[in-house]
Amino acid sequence: MIEFWYEFASTYSYPAAMRVEHLAYQAGVVVHWRPFIVGPLFNEQQGLTDSPFNAFPVKGDYMWRDLQRVCDREGLPLHHPSQFPRNSLLAARVAICGLEDGWTPAFSRAVYQANFVDDLDISSPEVLAPLIASVGAGPEHVLAAAASAPIKDQLKDHVRQARERGLFGAPSFVTADGELFWGNDRLEQALDWAVRHQDMESA
Repeated sequence: MIEFWYEFASTYSYPAAMRVEHLAYQAGVVVHWRPFIVGPLFNEQQGLTDSPFNAFPVKGDYMWRDLQRVCDREGLPLHHPSQFPRNSLLAARVAICGLEDGWTPAFSRAVYQANFVDDLDISSPEVLAPLIASVGAGPEHVLAAAASAPIKDQLKDHVRQARERGLFGAPSFVTADGELFWGNDRLEQALDWAVRHQDMESA
């Protein structure tokens, strides 16, 4: 088992979300998708109210070039969003709505496509509605649920769990024994760790 913690506004979460299920399947690892909001952690831990890639322009310039290299290597399209970071609160709540019914992974990939390829406003219900429909769910019902107290509370609980696990950014991967790996480039290492941990428990 591996927990995949991701934020829809996070640049490196985009290639991670597109890769994680295929690689995990090959490794025999089950992925638990954990959408959350990273902003509260940035604010608590670093005093930031914006993405660190905006707060430190030289870091941001490097990130966009590096992300292009990563996407080129993985065969993923990339279009620099006209707004960065975009408000991901509603999309995260919708993703939580799908956890029980199993459509969260497909919806999440569609949101990343909308944000980092199609340059659409993922905070807009009008943008999210067709993405919800594309995974076989009812947009009106899901959007209403996303505005409900139980879903809002569940997202807050995800942020609390992320804090307790020591997360400070996205994407992050947490294995069954609590080992934390940060970044798209640590995905393979996290899966290897998960497999070795399971093998040791089975021995």
